[in-house]
Amino acid sequence: MQEAVIIEAVRTPVGRRNGALSGIRAEELAAKPLAEVLRRAGVSSDLVEDVILGCVSQVGEQAFDIARQAALIAGYPIQVPGTTIDRQCGSSQQAVHFACQAIISGDMDVVVAGGIESMSRVPMGSNMQGVKLSQALTDKYEIINQGLSAERIADKWGFSRKQMDEFSLESHRKAIIARNEGRFAKEIMPLQVTLPDGTKTMIKEDQGPRDDTSLEKLEGLKPAFRETGSITAGNSSQISDGAVAILIMSREKADELGVKARFRVAARTVIGSDPTLMLTGPILATQKILRKCGLSIADIDIFEVNEAFASVPLAWLAETGADQAKLNPNGGAIALGHPLGASGGRLMTTMLHELERTGGRYGLQTMCEGHGMANATIVEWLE
Repeated sequence: MQEAVIIEAVRTPVGRRNGALSGIRAEELAAKPLAEVLRRAGVSSDLVEDVILGCVSQVGEQAFDIARQAALIAGYPIQVPGTTIDRQCGSSQQAVHFACQAIISGDMDVVVAGGIESMSRVPMGSNMQGVKLSQALTDKYEIINQGLSAERIADKWGFSRKQMDEFSLESHRKAIIARNEGRFAKEIMPLQVTLPDGTKTMIKEDQGPRDDTSLEKLEGLKPAFRETGSITAGNSSQISDGAVAILIMSREKADELGVKARFRVAARTVIGSDPTLMLTGPILATQKILRKCGLSIADIDIFEVNEAFASVPLAWLAETGADQAKLNPNGGAIALGHPLGASGGRLMTTMLHELERTGGRYGLQTMCEGHGMANATIVEWLE
């Protein structure tokens, strides 16, 4: 059985909604890291056997198999296929899993996985086109807005508004420190963009972190989903634009090509969870993958848990007993943003670079997903 290893991972900066990246078509934005990941690795696109991209709102510019379109725009040969998948917020993490499975099974040796979401150009939910969920589903399960699910999680675990606002402020603080120390520089590819006034500029950093935020400002925000609730725009993930690409090979192929295998994908899993609470899946996925890998929570050096809402990672911490100092050390989606189909790859890319920077051995990534699901991945740094 072949072993799946990660050679390179690169992402665009994450842009705010209607911000610096909003002038770039989604297909063209997706193409940029597809080209860059191979350039950085020194690998020919002729060797790529498939391109697998996550994308949630597959409509408009993100329709018609954006993975295939982006690969062609990126200059990949016509014989390189592409497929687009939707595992909700974990779509690009699932893309990595599918790539690994193709390699481990022996079907392929070189796959590029990643994701794209331009939430400025293709608004969240636009692929529903006004259609309501089937009554056959809603008769069986109470399907509610994710923000209301986040409220119920806060209620169930007893998290106060202050706790969630403090967690959110800390996410911004960590992201700002990481940005100022240049920790994101290696993982981000600078992009030249044209601003609404026609000015061309180079974007090298994520737009989400807010230097001017404070606990007082966060406390002043109104509840977003429930009149008497605690979930606000300030303790929720940001609507964003971004794309990511990760080059994965079999260990044998990497050795044959003489390229450096930087990480081993040690374990992968996915699990379903309560479709009403919806966002508690990372707890179950973490427990499942640790059992699968024969590791304990203390063995993990870095955790990347998507900050869909502050109550989600707080509940994860409460149930897993993980060391909070190891969680999202460079900030999370509350500060950095959450471009849905690209977020799984963004978390993975950030985790890989942080393991290298700090000399950690194991990283664990997990994400909550719509309708109650979660992926989890454990990687091992090969140094």
